[in-house]
Amino acid sequence: MHPFRTAVENRDEAAVEALLAEDVVFTSPVAFKPYAGKAMTAAILRGVLRVFEDFTYVREIANPDGRDHALVFTATVDGKRIQGCDFLHFDEEGLIDDFTVMVRPLSAAQALAAAMGAQFDRIAQEAAAGAPRQ
Repeated sequence: MHPFRTAVENRDEAAVEALLAEDVVFTSPVAFKPYAGKAMTAAILRGVLRVFEDFTYVREIANPDGRDHALVFTATVDGKRIQGCDFLHFDEEGLIDDFTVMVRPLSAAQALAAAMGAQFDRIAQEAAAGAPRQ
């Protein structure tokens, strides 16, 4: 089992964040534009952990070189059953540098969009607080 899967299933936010590269790009199933950076991606993933209920990974698919993983999951969002897949790419240091999520069906994706939209102010605040100081 991949360490990312273990961290998510244990709801270990610190372990999830530790597996993200500083320059990770997160592509959401419900937003047009990808999000860049570790602080924002970690904040989004914390938001997802807050809105997903009954989350479980049901399948793990890995490229033989270990640089690409697909983790199929199920969850519930606002009473809607959702099925999805996390597509992860790992850099040379073994950190996630590309994270894409796809979900179905449309009614569940819409519920996810609404639930995450309600979280967005908190996500933005958490990302700003976690962003490196310059």
